[in-house]
Amino acid sequence: MVTTIEHNLTGERADLLDALGKARFFLRFTARELDDEQAATRSTTSELCVGGLIKHVAAMERQWARFIVEGPSGMPAADDPAAHAQHAASFRMLPGETLAGILAEYEEIARRTDELVRTLPDLDAGHELPAAPWFAPGTRWSARRVLQHVIGETAQHAGHADIIREAIDGARSMG
Repeated sequence: MVTTIEHNLTGERADLLDALGKARFFLRFTARELDDEQAATRSTTSELCVGGLIKHVAAMERQWARFIVEGPSGMPAADDPAAHAQHAASFRMLPGETLAGILAEYEEIARRTDELVRTLPDLDAGHELPAAPWFAPGTRWSARRVLQHVIGETAQHAGHADIIREAIDGARSMG
């Protein structure tokens, strides 16, 4: 089974959790049976590796969940050099990091996000996005829109991870 949805959860929240659960499953499934060295391998011309992609998606999910609750103050400032360095490092497995540790952290972040989806009083509640060159000034995102973004980003990076994994050992997530 790909995802588990609680029987008492219906409608839009169930759909959001199902879509997010499926995207997470494929991202995690791509890492199956990899050791730490393989998970850190850059098998294409990009800087990306399977473990780093999972780490990045986990960090972004945590950040966007914080935005849902706290608004723009939950996001790093666009002009913060330390935030840029941290973002760049989120795509790599750093010395001492393990795939098991990254997956455990991702599982905990996913658990907290899922609980937020279940308990948030209003999916229409939103905040203005923080000032950044990649956001139009004054743009607001509802919790629903943020969750759709997280689903899309997770699915996109699951595809990236699948390409990287196939280049490592020929294994694919689908097909």
